Amino acid sequence: MTRRPTCTASTAALLSLAESIAEDWQRVGATGHLLARNIDTGAELGFDVDVPVPLASVVKVPLALVVLDRIAAGMLDGAMPVTVDPATKSIGPTGVGAFRHPVTLAVGDLIHQAVTVSDNASADALFDLLGVSEVDERLRDWGCPGIRVRHRVQRMYDSVAGVAGMDSDLALELALRDDAAGQHSIETLDSAHGNVGTATALVELLRRIWLDEISRPSATAELRRLMALQVFTHRFASDLRTDTVRVSGKTGTFLHLRHEIGVVSADSGDRVAIAALTRSHRRAAIAHDIDLAIGAAARAAFEALRE
Repeated sequence: MTRRPTCTASTAALLSLAESIAEDWQRVGATGHLLARNIDTGAELGFDVDVPVPLASVVKVPLALVVLDRIAAGMLDGAMPVTVDPATKSIGPTGVGAFRHPVTLAVGDLIHQAVTVSDNASADALFDLLGVSEVDERLRDWGCPGIRVRHRVQRMYDSVAGVAGMDSDLALELALRDDAAGQHSIETLDSAHGNVGTATALVELLRRIWLDEISRPSATAELRRLMALQVFTHRFASDLRTDTVRVSGKTGTFLHLRHEIGVVSADSGDRVAIAALTRSHRRAAIAHDIDLAIGAAARAAFEALRE
């Protein structure tokens, strides 16, 4: 029997919508965690919002914030050059991760690549610059207990290779099997070992970034600018972006995980922070129906939470 999610909402009508979205996700073969909150009124809706979930590339948002904070504090030069060597770089299909030759980028451009095109190599170059523990400790200092950063992005792929080699189908099968069993052979999918966050913690982080209540204003302003430049539009923006509505987001995709966090803003002044974190039930490297269901959920939540 499928477990009913624990829904939360500010009103009965919003609670009904949260239940409907959870059912829609089940119909397309996914379970997940959703929280949408109007940044200015506090009205919200969601389900299973306090469960730690492996973040995949969503971790690049807190990483970017910590690096930008260092720059804003004068502790790091955003123009400092960093050379990424293909022989030692992290793997990935975009940005520097896909390059075949050495490249030198400024720290500020590494942040741009990590956030806008989800470049793993750029993100891990930033992790190497600061240290993973520094990112996690800074989040603790800022009062973000629901987010843990424990490893570089490359660790996800190394963890898969350790149990499935180069067999991506086997890795996906293991991820699905382990979810059902509650025991994870792929270490970074285990909430006790991976980079994790709850929907509640991620939405609160977004709220604080948009209201300049964390880090420094120049750092949060730059992160907002970069998230607005994200090139991936197959989830939140698939059903939302118009001339008067903007999506500033960051996706995360790994094996059966399909996430996005972000803020939807309208010319009317409405601002809604959303965290949508999903796991697929089926072996599918491509699942447009789940992506579109995430987009539909974001649109429904945004429309319901507008003042």
